[in-house]
Amino acid sequence: MADLKGKTLFISGASRGIGLAIAKRAAADGANVAIAAKTAEPHPKLPGTIYTAAEEIEAAGGKALPLVCDIREEEQVEAAVERAAEEFGGIDVCVNNASAIQLTGTLETKMKRYDLMNQINARGTFLVSQKCIPFLKKSDNPHVLNLSPPLDLSPRWFAPHVAYTMAKYGMSLCVLGMAEEFKKDGIAFNALWPRTTVATAAVRNLLGGEDMVAASRTPEIMGDAAYVILTRNSREFTGNFCIDDEVLYEAGERDFTQYKVNPEAKNLMPDFFVPEDRTPPPGAMD
Repeated sequence: MADLKGKTLFISGASRGIGLAIAKRAAADGANVAIAAKTAEPHPKLPGTIYTAAEEIEAAGGKALPLVCDIREEEQVEAAVERAAEEFGGIDVCVNNASAIQLTGTLETKMKRYDLMNQINARGTFLVSQKCIPFLKKSDNPHVLNLSPPLDLSPRWFAPHVAYTMAKYGMSLCVLGMAEEFKKDGIAFNALWPRTTVATAAVRNLLGGEDMVAASRTPEIMGDAAYVILTRNSREFTGNFCIDDEVLYEAGERDFTQYKVNPEAKNLMPDFFVPEDRTPPPGAMD
């Protein structure tokens, strides 16, 4: 099986949560990780900075490059990507993890927040991918992985928070289009999404506090699922909208209790955007 030893990952929003979990799983193989995020100073409600993330990545066995980068700013993204490629001799993987969320209806969504979500989610994903692609073309197994949902156009996912859904689906549309556009270059574009809520700062601060966290899975399930995708042959696996436990079950995992925040939890909280026909693998929700 392929691994990520010596590979270079450029990950947006990797100072905490899912992005950091993906980084640390890659680091266990001896990967290089460029951490592109805004958090350089500690935040009262958000754990970690790019520097604490770098320490964790290096403790896990990898090399880290912390980069202060606002993915809304083209010049900053271009400079960060070039710095990462210069430091590590190229880029093999781009992970578009950075995201903004606000679950409000149309009348309650201020345009400033609408702009933020679309600038970070849809536009930021397009921009980071665009700047990484010239370097990915030189890799022997190049991957772009977007942390975005399957494209299920059911009205139930739009009506409560149309602005957020548009922004997240913009990330998924990048997968749909770029997978085909860059197939000839051998660059894989895939999406990964969790079946349940994941214990991140967004879940704790915005979606329901500690009760929601207790009914969630840990970020490590996304780190492990991303690892499976990123070690596949990029020329054979592209254009897919993956669910975390499906990926792991197909790879042979059967013990999903290890990913529960609360091992005794019986009813995990389903995440948004999982289509009804994407049923859990046997035993995954036990």
